[in-house]
Amino acid sequence: MAVVIPAKDEVDLIASTVRSARAIPHVDLIVVVDDGSTDDTQSAARAAGATVVRHPVNRGKASALETGASVVAMRDAEGRQPRLLMFIDADLGETAVQTAPLVDPVLSGEVDCTIAVLPKQSGAGGHGLVTGMARRAISTMTGWSPTQPLSGQRCMTREAYESAKPLARGWGVETAMTIDMLVSGMTLLEVPCDLQHRPTGNDFSGQLHRAAQYRDVSLAVNLRRLRGVRIPSNLRVDPSSQRPGEPFNAYRVRAV
Repeated sequence: MAVVIPAKDEVDLIASTVRSARAIPHVDLIVVVDDGSTDDTQSAARAAGATVVRHPVNRGKASALETGASVVAMRDAEGRQPRLLMFIDADLGETAVQTAPLVDPVLSGEVDCTIAVLPKQSGAGGHGLVTGMARRAISTMTGWSPTQPLSGQRCMTREAYESAKPLARGWGVETAMTIDMLVSGMTLLEVPCDLQHRPTGNDFSGQLHRAAQYRDVSLAVNLRRLRGVRIPSNLRVDPSSQRPGEPFNAYRVRAV
């Protein structure tokens, strides 16, 4: 399995994120895509043991994910099953290993993609406007109302990844990925993971970030509406029953 980490100006946390990700079961390749950093992110990631690819200018998260997935494909052994892809954020630090619960449901073939549900993050601002918009859009087009539609911590098969290409630009990539996968008939599962990352506060920079998120998610959703993207009428999203012992917000979604 390969971990792909898009990173921009993350010199303070990228090394600990890489080292922690190496402890995720079945991981044998970590690719950090330095997306136009102005600090020494690439050197820190390389020193921690990652394969590093650098964009000379910032090209955005979707482009970084696509670059990382392409590098993984080039490293896959000919004639063998392609590696699973795990996308994680660069600022998870030592908690990156807590994405491990995402692996087994995909590795076993039970689902095509797992998505991390994070606990409440201390210091996070905002009022959930972007999250709510993304959730409503996914629900309208697929029938599923995810807990955390903007979560970027995802494990998936190569087929599931290919079903979401081309990836939506900017901060709309996760919302679009969920819609495109479900419409393609992929099976998704949200899994609680005890992760911590740098929260977006309620200061001016945080407000700018949320404005950019709103713009990008709106664009991704509206482009799919214009194309008439939605689950066909002869299909439906079918939440399966919760299994004994599973957290309350772990559930399955299947296009059937």
